[in-house]
Amino acid sequence: MQEFDLIIVGAGPAGITAGIYASRRALKTVIISENIGGQIMSTTWIENYPGFTQIKAVELVQKFEDHVRHFGVDIIQELVVEVNEVEGGFVVKTTQNEYKAKAVILAFGKSPRTLDVPGEKQYTGKGVSYCATCDAPLFRNMPTAVIGGGNSAFEAAHLLSQISSKVYIIHRSDTFRAFESLVEDVRKKGVEFVMNSEVKEIKGDNFVRSIVIENNKTGERKEIQVNGVFVEIGSEVKTDLIKDLVKLDESKHVVVNEKAETFYPNSDKVRPGLFAAGDLTNVPFKQIVVSAGEGCKAALQAYNYIHGIETKGHVADWSASKK
Repeated sequence: MQEFDLIIVGAGPAGITAGIYASRRALKTVIISENIGGQIMSTTWIENYPGFTQIKAVELVQKFEDHVRHFGVDIIQELVVEVNEVEGGFVVKTTQNEYKAKAVILAFGKSPRTLDVPGEKQYTGKGVSYCATCDAPLFRNMPTAVIGGGNSAFEAAHLLSQISSKVYIIHRSDTFRAFESLVEDVRKKGVEFVMNSEVKEIKGDNFVRSIVIENNKTGERKEIQVNGVFVEIGSEVKTDLIKDLVKLDESKHVVVNEKAETFYPNSDKVRPGLFAAGDLTNVPFKQIVVSAGEGCKAALQAYNYIHGIETKGHVADWSASKK
């Protein structure tokens, strides 16, 4: 069994950033993840990451990967199926191997719920998006549709109403879950509400051109011409493998404190050596830059834990030396 100082589970912005900071602190570190990039890879262009006015998602992920590998961190592409506490640390089990470390950072993110209709996978990143904040500016003066009826759907529609030529909200019910004030605000923006309707197919050529919707009351189908489809029906954190290890909130997000420390299940007692960062935590605002910052915090706190350093107050941290 290979042994490390630190194992990071997940290779999205949080996990990669944690790897960079951990390696610069001379921790023997490995990142284990089924894929590299996380949810970034579900979009095409990134326009809100500092330093890049616009960059392709795949290029930003490659820069992340190159950066962390530059500091000597290996990325093992395997699926993690178990994380267990043992004497002297934790064992992370994948479908192929087992790895041991003194500390673990959980950074495997969350996954958007999908429509599971024909064309969705084909046009993901080619008109189908799960992040309006990331992709809305790419649809300037184009017709778009938002799928969903909660606050996130209406926030997406509000943003798109300032950018797109036409915005539809497609909702399967006749009532919305979003705040009433937000619904009225979006209505005043001229967004068209299509109620009791579900998307049955997403069509296009090299890019999305239309959606086929069906009224679930009458069975009537019609095709709406759009270039962007924003799926806002929620997301899920796949935390089953750690539900008996750490405290989760009602949405199954991992509860963390300001130091990225986790807690024992159903307790306010910190679980030593097990940290979490990024979209799988209860930290608000699921954005690349937020996840990266949380990954940094988790790595620095893991270093302090491994070396028995007690963190007190607010300390400037400028002294990290290169490996």
